[in-house]
Amino acid sequence: MKIVSPIQKYLEELHARLLQDRSGEVATYIPELGKANPEWFGICVVTADGEIYTAGDTDQTFTIQSISKPFVYGVALEDNGQSEVLKKIWMEPSGEAFNAISLRPGTGQPANPMINAGAIATAALVEGKTQDQKIHRILDAFGRYAGRALKVDPDTYRSESETGFRNRAIGWLLRNFSIIGDDPTPALEAYFMQCSILANCRDLGIMAATLANGGINPLTQKRAVMGEYVEKMISVMNSCGMYDAAGEWMFNVGMPAKSGVAGGILAVLPGQLGIGVFSPRLDTHGNSVRGIEVCRELSREFNLHLFHVLRPGRSVIRRCLRGSEVGSNMLRNDGESASLKEHGDELMLIEMQGELTFTSTEVVVRRAVNAEPAPDHVLLDFAHVEAVDLAAARLLSDLAPALSKAGRQLVFTRLEHLSTLGKVLKKAQGDLTQPLFRIVEDGDLALEWCENQILDRYAVRNPSDKRVELHECELLKGLERKAVAVLLEDMKECKFKEGEVVVKAGDPADALFFLLKGTVSVWIPLPSGKRRRVATFSPGMVFGEMAVLDRLPRSADVTADTKVECLSLTVDALEKLSASRPTVLVTLLRNLALVISHRMRKSNIELGTLHR
Repeated sequence: MKIVSPIQKYLEELHARLLQDRSGEVATYIPELGKANPEWFGICVVTADGEIYTAGDTDQTFTIQSISKPFVYGVALEDNGQSEVLKKIWMEPSGEAFNAISLRPGTGQPANPMINAGAIATAALVEGKTQDQKIHRILDAFGRYAGRALKVDPDTYRSESETGFRNRAIGWLLRNFSIIGDDPTPALEAYFMQCSILANCRDLGIMAATLANGGINPLTQKRAVMGEYVEKMISVMNSCGMYDAAGEWMFNVGMPAKSGVAGGILAVLPGQLGIGVFSPRLDTHGNSVRGIEVCRELSREFNLHLFHVLRPGRSVIRRCLRGSEVGSNMLRNDGESASLKEHGDELMLIEMQGELTFTSTEVVVRRAVNAEPAPDHVLLDFAHVEAVDLAAARLLSDLAPALSKAGRQLVFTRLEHLSTLGKVLKKAQGDLTQPLFRIVEDGDLALEWCENQILDRYAVRNPSDKRVELHECELLKGLERKAVAVLLEDMKECKFKEGEVVVKAGDPADALFFLLKGTVSVWIPLPSGKRRRVATFSPGMVFGEMAVLDRLPRSADVTADTKVECLSLTVDALEKLSASRPTVLVTLLRNLALVISHRMRKSNIELGTLHR
């Protein structure tokens, strides 16, 4: 079953809600624009590494209009260099409408390249003497941004050209101030054509993400513009892209953006994502009503404001491992170990680090949703996460029902230091009788819980309350029953209650234990005052075996997890075998070496994955 990402779900819900907003009017001052269906509405979010989320009419084409301006500005910068462009076009916000005749006193320079005067001057700077040469250069660049060839809509171009009297007046005024050096007609017609380029909402999202990715299209990996000019393009979008509403936009939304009177809005969050929205109904400033609300809601919900302070960070995913690559400290018998190795892909552990925001968490969510082969259990480890903001916490809590619908289990661990995440998860869980997710504070116990679910599925987990016979213990493999009976004569039966200390750190190491029923765990103290589980033993295993080798005091506590029955064999009794039954001692020592070797190999594998 395909999992719907919580980001996708959010966009679909946002689209459905804002679809009810029918305020604003479709632009009619260019006759061709008035033919648009006012109900068209699409949203596209594209991350800087190329993940695409869409909702609504994202394949519906429309003319790009003024959204073309920052991209053509980038072409002019490439064709002329920054110093030459600044001689013709300044970069201060005008605080005026897009079609204002805003020229700097004395120089005649347009205030910035986002108003029509600046955009016409920009078109004049694009390589080519004719309008066809200029638009060919522009379309070539736009194709790299969108990742596909775009074209001019001839009907809209004709409508723009036939009604563009004010823009023609601006063109000749620029000629009067020598901003345009000769006949402005090729520049004017190229400008009308660039505004008439057909695109869809998905194209806008990819073009925005290309800017967010430093000028490299995240889907094709082709460079669309020289990296040194990307910041210049985004800067003028930031200060001037929304015309006389630019200040309010930056205060409320906080993403550099550009709008077009056909109903498109393109927004960029550098290094993180791009947004494309299309809805033809416009407000009094000439901006899409629904488009503005989409950007405002996304910014508010996911903390996407440009000036939201982030700590310098590393890759959010520290490690991503399958169950065949990492295991808990629950020591398994051969059958359980083989099953976990065979079915290890059913468990995926994602260790995160740094600060989790919307964009960094999106990477984690995507990994969990799109993992192949699909894991049945996703374990998220927050031990190395410094902070989780509210947007990231909500996104993570929304991941649980998405996975649950597909029959998968989400487990959170080591998040006690992240109060915001804890509160959001507690609220999401509520009073549900069937929990959407599981929180296990101890990371090792969380890993063991996931392993147990897998083993139970395949009915291979040995119950700890079932007593095994002494001859079944791992240390006695290969011994005849008579030899086992002889050993039994020197053994002492021990029983412990749940929680009772079996071995205490610092005690004399004078015996080893054969576990027949129940489980025991080995714990070491940590500097924080907490304890860490080193290993858990199940029936048929031995513990305290280091006493056979070095006779040093016990180095850790061993406690009974359940009711425990075991047999102890003193080191003195074991050493007597060297004279009375040397072959038995050799078998015991060989088995002991194999046990220790197996545990060391397990540790080595886990250390290897830690340093990937």
